[in-house]
Amino acid sequence: MARNIVLLLSGGVGTRLGGNIPKQYMEVNGRMVIDYCMERLLSCNYVAGLWIVAAEDWRYVISDACRDKDAILGFSEPGSSRTGSIINGLRDMSVCTEPEDRVIVHDAARPMVSRNLLDRCIRACQDCDGVMPVLPMKDTVYYATADGTQVERLLDRDRVFAGQAPEVFVYGKYKDAMLALSPAQILAARGSSEPAISAGLDIRMVTGEENNYKITTPADLDRFWMENK
Repeated sequence: MARNIVLLLSGGVGTRLGGNIPKQYMEVNGRMVIDYCMERLLSCNYVAGLWIVAAEDWRYVISDACRDKDAILGFSEPGSSRTGSIINGLRDMSVCTEPEDRVIVHDAARPMVSRNLLDRCIRACQDCDGVMPVLPMKDTVYYATADGTQVERLLDRDRVFAGQAPEVFVYGKYKDAMLALSPAQILAARGSSEPAISAGLDIRMVTGEENNYKITTPADLDRFWMENK
């Protein structure tokens, strides 16, 4: 029976929120952001474990914070980009993952993922190669000229969506698609699903959740703090 293993990306070193600690390791009400994220991911009965991409200096801290130590199946080194980190994780997790298993790609800085969303994404991946949660565009969307100074055309917002995580893929097919990327393609890739779509995999969409935001700005961190007082 196919298992579902989370590839949790926690290798980012961005400090836009201030200080010298990456956002996923910042504490909110006495707990790191990644701690909240791991708890929510492991609350899903369909999740068999976590494979985490994180710098070596943070691995003990992550393991210590995780309520279920046995749920952490292993660690990988961060890559030079998000796609590079995914590739490192996919390679390394082959020691505990079969081609027919599903890999759930998620960001440690997106700690408000719900069990309901995880369940829906995993169930939707039963008869396709991958699934991604998306939100419809509420505002009018325009396509700009190359220099970004003029409107070139109006886009049909009914066909434009904002992607979220977690994204779920059949492990073997997704790994093959990612390993086929050239170094230039790895650096240019935008989003976990882009290489899979380019490889011709069948990627479906499910409705995401407004509360499933990624902590990027101080306002996001304030919102998260208020929601977890």
